[in-house]
Amino acid sequence: MYAIIETGGKQVKVAAGDVVYVEKLDVEAGETVTFDKVLFVGGEDAKVGSPLVADVTVTGKVEKHGRQKKIIVFKYKAKKNNRKKQGHRQPYTKVVIDAINA
Repeated sequence: MYAIIETGGKQVKVAAGDVVYVEKLDVEAGETVTFDKVLFVGGEDAKVGSPLVADVTVTGKVEKHGRQKKIIVFKYKAKKNNRKKQGHRQPYTKVVIDAINA
């Protein structure tokens, strides 16, 4: 059984035991998090939400918080001596999916 959940403005396909990296959540490491925005539940009997599937949640345990690798944002205007270099590291939360409560 698998599910498609929405978190952080993105859709993520998850199954029990999966490790997913999502946008940073305001939950301490080691605590349980519940995702209630379930868009689809697949398996033997598929359920499609419009837009959400009713009475289905996905639970997981927050393993850690971190920041991704740095990306460089470089803006450049030709012939104007205009250059701007900026770095960015996106924060994330590592979640281990425990169960899909369907």
